[in-house]
Amino acid sequence: HLMESGGGLVQAGGSLTLSCAVSGFNFDDYAIGWFRQAPGKEREGVSCISRSDGNTYYAASVKGRFTISNDNAKNTVYLQMNSLKPEDTAVYYCAADLFSRLTSGGNRALYWGQGTQVTVSS
Repeated sequence: HLMESGGGLVQAGGSLTLSCAVSGFNFDDYAIGWFRQAPGKEREGVSCISRSDGNTYYAASVKGRFTISNDNAKNTVYLQMNSLKPEDTAVYYCAADLFSRLTSGGNRALYWGQGTQVTVSS
């Protein structure tokens, strides 16, 4: 199971930190990725982290503003979002699968969380 938290309403230029708590499967076997879906748009990959080697991925639209990290002891992955823009408004989902699959652009994963809403006001 994957459980997101930390979403909310923030003004443009502000920050939020999303958390993805992992339980029920061996966290070591999978990478964890963050995806988002805005109203009327397709789901897109945002960031991903490999627990085995720490490799990370960022979409061009968030590179330099978002930082993904994981806390092995807590089985939790974080997405620190800074300098938020109104176009970052979306439901954010975390997902688990192989790193290659999460970054393939196919927007598919073995496991998905239920999502958390992030709204950035202008």
